Amino acid sequence: MRGVFDIIGPVMIGPSSSHTAGAARLGLMAGKILGENPVKAEILLHGSFAQTYRGHGTDKALLGGILGFAPEDMRLREALDIAAQQGLVYSFAPVDIPEAHPNTAIIKLTGESGRVIQVEGASVGGGNIRITRIGDFDVDLTGKYPALIIVHKDRPGVVNRVTSILARYKINIAYMRVSRKMRGQEAMMILETDDELSTEVVEDCSEIPRLLKAFAIPAIGGGSTI
Repeated sequence: MRGVFDIIGPVMIGPSSSHTAGAARLGLMAGKILGENPVKAEILLHGSFAQTYRGHGTDKALLGGILGFAPEDMRLREALDIAAQQGLVYSFAPVDIPEAHPNTAIIKLTGESGRVIQVEGASVGGGNIRITRIGDFDVDLTGKYPALIIVHKDRPGVVNRVTSILARYKINIAYMRVSRKMRGQEAMMILETDDELSTEVVEDCSEIPRLLKAFAIPAIGGGSTI
């Protein structure tokens, strides 16, 4: 049975669930993956995002999300000015991505420490999103669950060590995916979980041999199911 939220759609700042609420969640997810205050945002827009981003407020929604604003946050309307006030340098440009969803954005963020990340994702309707790439890795993230992201050398035993740590903390895995560049090279493991991930979990995972980086992303919620 559907709830009221499913019928009326996501709580958001308009005018469009796909072009504003979904865009805000894309920016919010990119900011969570960066994990620090952004100082530069380079945003490439594909399809209808590129054609209507000013009129539908997609530019404000993406920047607002990057700044940490939720889709219902009134500050989204002033996100361009707030970004300028906070010293966030940003740019928007069109891009053609073959076979990509029409509401796709590539977000490249530089943090205050100099860390750079690139995230590709789409607003797929009703305020829902799907992250499809982080850096060079294919992923599948919706933001509806907390996620543990592990970058590691593709070696036997790493996956087992990570899942054993989660089991020790009684954290249930909802979804799991491993992507690698080449056999034996760098790989990325993404585990979406039913529970938020503590600092202790991430620290224990970080001590695993051949593990290059471990970090957690909190759930950011989702839109309607219609």
